[in-house]
Amino acid sequence: MKVVFTAVFAFILPLIAAQVPHWGPCPEPEVQPAFDLKQFMGRWFEIAKLPAQFEKGRCIETNFTLKTDKLIRVVSSEILKAKLKKIEGAGVIEDMKNPAKLGISYSYVLPYSPYWILSTDYVNSALVYSCTDILRLFHVDFAWILGRTRTLPEATMEKAMEVFAKNDIDVSRMIPSKQKDCDKTV
Repeated sequence: MKVVFTAVFAFILPLIAAQVPHWGPCPEPEVQPAFDLKQFMGRWFEIAKLPAQFEKGRCIETNFTLKTDKLIRVVSSEILKAKLKKIEGAGVIEDMKNPAKLGISYSYVLPYSPYWILSTDYVNSALVYSCTDILRLFHVDFAWILGRTRTLPEATMEKAMEVFAKNDIDVSRMIPSKQKDCDKTV
């Protein structure tokens, strides 16, 4: 058993190096009631985030396009080392009774990761949370504040932090995303 735990830990440690690990299982936050997927579609800019190994650049944005009632095309981009990098993935509504709980994957071989819309007004901002349990001993989570523009008012940011805190999501390590000089040619 000790060897198995050591092997699993050695495999998982590099995956969570830049993430935010916490003891215990994932919290179960409230998600956006009466979520309207069609209104959520479109271009969203990353305003702030918990550190994520897979996001290293600046000017991060994601464009969501509805393909069917349940399937979403997801295209994320960032500028990294003066080059525009794009990745395409798929999103799904995992439970039609709770459409704010999406799953997103950028690989055909990896399962969908939770992508839960905690709050959105559809036209200005959205709060997104994702969490993965590791053997129910600890969890790794991600959180994003998204905007339809590259900046949000301070009052909106403060309200976002309150929503995360109300849902027992530790955002003390949340950092602002770099959204300056994004419209310049790369």
